[in-house]
Amino acid sequence: MEPQVFRIAIDGPAGAGKSTIARRVAKGLGFVYVDTGAMYRAMALLCLRKGIRPEDAQAVSQAAGAAQITISYIAGEQRVLLDGEDVSGQIRTEEVGNMASAISAYPAVRAHLLGLQRSLAARSSVIMDGRDIGTCVLPDAEAKVFLTASPQVRAMRRFKELKEKGEMCNLQEIEQDIIERDQRDMNRAASPLKQAEDAVLVDGSHMGIDQVVAAVIDVAVSRGLKVDSGVWK
Repeated sequence: MEPQVFRIAIDGPAGAGKSTIARRVAKGLGFVYVDTGAMYRAMALLCLRKGIRPEDAQAVSQAAGAAQITISYIAGEQRVLLDGEDVSGQIRTEEVGNMASAISAYPAVRAHLLGLQRSLAARSSVIMDGRDIGTCVLPDAEAKVFLTASPQVRAMRRFKELKEKGEMCNLQEIEQDIIERDQRDMNRAASPLKQAEDAVLVDGSHMGIDQVVAAVIDVAVSRGLKVDSGVWK
């Protein structure tokens, strides 16, 4: 019997395309998309605004405990609110991303956001992406995917994205940042990045967006999700 809610967890390293794919799948299936990375980025933005250094565990933890971070949907688009302010357009910089990777290792930060994430998943069918969704946030998710791509491919994608925005960037520096972020995420003490035992590996290095979307939906269908095949095409 199909559950009242169906949860899809997508984990993987930075730049693998998790958010892009999750949004497309959510739209096609009518699921709620929960961008956990955006929540951590909002927390990182708060720390940057307060001048908090990422290695200052006490200051980061104190800021996390007081922060109000919520997700709302306006005209079908996800908006991230930090203490009531829409910061959706301010959390996608490299500086914020690196800070988010650093502070996400702190238990106080993770604990503060975990309740909201699980609450959303308990009420609605969701697709959630991040670093530890299938292993920690939603260990009982009906379908789990570990989405990855080579560091070179991820760096090129990010390079093109920044160039299109008119930002100055260096491909080699971006690739090195990605490699270093992978190492931090995989080796942190709290909820390290790793593939859940029951997750399906999808390497999107040489796949188009539509191919990856189809692969994720195929995983969900194989785990019991009933859908009209025409919904996502």
